[in-house]
Amino acid sequence: MNFIIVIWIVWVVLAVVLLGLLLYHMNITQDEEDDLFLDAAEETERRRQDDVSAKLKRLKPWIRICGGVEGIVTLILVGFYIVDAMRQF
Repeated sequence: MNFIIVIWIVWVVLAVVLLGLLLYHMNITQDEEDDLFLDAAEETERRRQDDVSAKLKRLKPWIRICGGVEGIVTLILVGFYIVDAMRQF
């Protein structure tokens, strides 16, 4: 298989994974509120907010890693096309 085809397939797979992670992040945070709960009656709401924060902490590194690798693969693709264009002149 051609090198550039493999790189494009890797790029598309990473883009789909990154999009899925970002959609999951949006889904988690859509009901999150920035309230400070001081009353004991709001303990269940505070626990729910803590659960959301814990999920986001676990998700954040994966979004950064996937986004970083996506950027590197994008630079490889751009570099390949620039080198290819320079060879043709």
